[in-house]
Formats: sequence, structure tokens, C-alpha cells
Amino acid sequence: MDDDAARRAAVERFLALVAAGEPDLLEGALEIARAADPSADAEHARAEIDRLAVGITDVDALVHRLFVEEGFHGDREDYYDPRNSSLIEVLGRRTGIPITLAVLCMEVGRRAGIALEPVGMPGHFLVHPVGSARHLDPFTGEMLDREQCERRFRESTGLGSEVAFDDAFLAPVTSESVLVRMLANLRGIHRARGDLAQLGWVLRMRLALPGVSAVEVAELAEVRGRRAAFGEAAALLEHWAEHLPRDADELRRHARRWRAHLN
Repeated sequence: MDDDAARRAAVERFLALVAAGEPDLLEGALEIARAADPSADAEHARAEIDRLAVGITDVDALVHRLFVEEGFHGDREDYYDPRNSSLIEVLGRRTGIPITLAVLCMEVGRRAGIALEPVGMPGHFLVHPVGSARHLDPFTGEMLDREQCERRFRESTGLGSEVAFDDAFLAPVTSESVLVRMLANLRGIHRARGDLAQLGWVLRMRLALPGVSAVEVAELAEVRGRRAAFGEAAALLEHWAEHLPRDADELRRHARRWRAHLN
């Protein structure tokens, strides 16, 4: 199977996973990684996560294993390297961004019988050990109290004290929300680089998850239109016009623009 076919297969597996209901976080993350690099070895990644969990009995042991013994750390040199959004690359390179390192922590914790929740704090993803008053920063391996979480929030967003730090920022989120945020990161990276081939599969996955925006639909239509798939671009926009009524007129206008290329 060539890379394009393998990438399409990864996307289809992801779509099937999401369509079945609340998706398994690890499997969703692995399919994102395999779409990014069709040669990535998902089975080895699963085995490595299993290995990392052996002998861990509590959160302190998990933090020591991952961030001291194994050397996982946040990538401060090239934060927006797309490899940082691939769980398989993170396992191999021992570096990543908060959200992929958070997924690693949660999956190792799950195998060790430690209940950890994903926390989608704006600007900086965290992990919450259930029942604890503290949160784990997976970028640094530090355990944070509420005041330190707020400090991370302000450092990462640039927002000052005029914006209140809401306790809702520390609420756990769903697996779907984690996958949405992972794909949003990749969308931003590939859009900034003008990499339409990569942006296309990212948006296909993104549109299968809740909270789709008209901007994301229009971007995928643009990807298709720029490779001369004008009919596909228009059909996509017309389909989503039925599901996004507040943006229906704008989506249909874009659809007419792409259909005009067929004349």
C-alpha cells in the first residue's frame, strides 16, 4: 500500500471510530499519527505504552517514570513541529506539546490503574488525577495547585488579570474534545505552512467531530477546489449548508463559486 492509500485508510479508520460513539482516545490519537506518517508503527507504540506502565503504582511514580527515568519533556525549541502532535513521534523522540504528552500520561496511567482526566485549559493542556486538588503539567512534569494553573494559563495565553480565571477552565473534557484540539493544532500548523495535502486529511477528520465551523468546511472545500475537484468542493459546502443553517447562505455562495469552474 502506498502512502496516499495508507493515509486514506487511517482517515477512514478514524471516521469509523468516531461514528461508533465516544471514541477511544488512544486509537484516535494513533490514527492521527498514522495519517501524518503512514509508515508509523502503531503496534510498537502500544507496546511501548504498556512497557512504560509496568511497576507504576501512583501518580508520583508515573511522573518519575515518564519525566525522570524516560526523559519525556516539552519541546521548547520547535513547539510547532507537526511531529509534536503525533503520539507515535512523541514516544520515539521523547518530546512533544502538552496535549500529546497528556495523552501519553493518561494512557500509561490507565494501564497502571490510575484514574487521570484530560483538562482542556485554554492555552495549556493539563492532566487531573481524580480526587486530587492538583493538576499535572505534562509539558514540564510538574504538579500544580490552582494558583500555579492560573499562572500557566496567563503565561500561555498572554491574558492579564482583567480576564478572570474561571474554574470551568479546569473541568475535565471528553475524548472527542481532546481529538478536536489535537486536530486544531495540526490545522493551524499546516495552514500556516500552506501544506494542502496535510491540511486535507486533518480537516476530513475534524469534520467528523462535534463543533464544526463554517470556516473549517470552507477550508476543506478550498483544498479540494485547488486540486481541481470543483464538484466535490461544491457538494461539501452544500451538504454542510444543511447542517449549519446560520452559515447556510455563505456556504452556498462558496459552492456556487466552485461550481462556476465546471462551466
